[in-house]
Amino acid sequence: MAYDAGLADRIRDVVQGEPDLAEKRMFGGLAFLVRGHLAVSASSRGGMLVRVDPALTESLVGPPHVRRFEMRGREMDGWLHVDDEAVRTDEQLAHWVRYGLDYVRSLPTG
Repeated sequence: MAYDAGLADRIRDVVQGEPDLAEKRMFGGLAFLVRGHLAVSASSRGGMLVRVDPALTESLVGPPHVRRFEMRGREMDGWLHVDDEAVRTDEQLAHWVRYGLDYVRSLPTG
C-alpha cells in the first residue's frame, strides 16, 4: 500500500517553514525530518507515524485511533500510529504533527 499523497500534502502545509526540514521516502511512506530526525510520516499503512517523547507514549495512546506503532510484532514507545480518523480536520492534524516537531527539536542534530 502506498502512502496517502493528500495526507502528505496536508502534513507539508503544517511543517512548511520549519528550519532544517527535509522530506524523504522511507518505509514505503513519506517522512518529514527536522535536523535529520523523523518527526512525522504519511505512512504506507495509512494514517501517520508520529515520533513523540517516549515518556509521553502511554498518555497519548488513549484517544480512539491512536496507538503505539508496531514493528515486527513489537510495540514501540516513542512512536505512534495515528489513523486517518484521528486527523480529519486541520486542527487535529496540526495537534499530532506538533508532537513530532516538538520532540525532534529537543534532540541533537542527527
